[in-house]
Amino acid sequence: MKDLIRQAITARENAYAPYSGYRVGAALRTKGGRIYTGCNIENAAFSPSCCAERVSFYNAVSCGEHDFEAIAIVGGPKNHMSGPAPCGVCRQVMAEFCDPYSFQIIMAKSEEDYETIVLEELLPRGFSLPSDKTESIKKNRT
Repeated sequence: MKDLIRQAITARENAYAPYSGYRVGAALRTKGGRIYTGCNIENAAFSPSCCAERVSFYNAVSCGEHDFEAIAIVGGPKNHMSGPAPCGVCRQVMAEFCDPYSFQIIMAKSEEDYETIVLEELLPRGFSLPSDKTESIKKNRT
């Protein structure tokens, strides 16, 4: 856990948040142990902005990864961390790629102060593919 949180803290340093000042870093661990990081990237038009969680997922998926175990999220104003929960859009992206009953979301203020929950607790009725479609997609990936 601490290593994943540490990498999220490091990723947060690259956040581009000139409008909100709220900097977020995320570190996503695959079931194979690889870690993909992301930071939030804001835009003056706001809707093109992208959360750190989605950046880490898109980074991993663009490299061919599809099996995820956990994500650590840190964020807050420049010199403060608040242990943020992912937004609704990020929760739905997680639901696209993760088992809602086992995927761990670590919301951290520091390496010592964090809360871990599974995706199903944050998104109890998220959109998902029927299980037969999910199996078909998994078979086509290999």
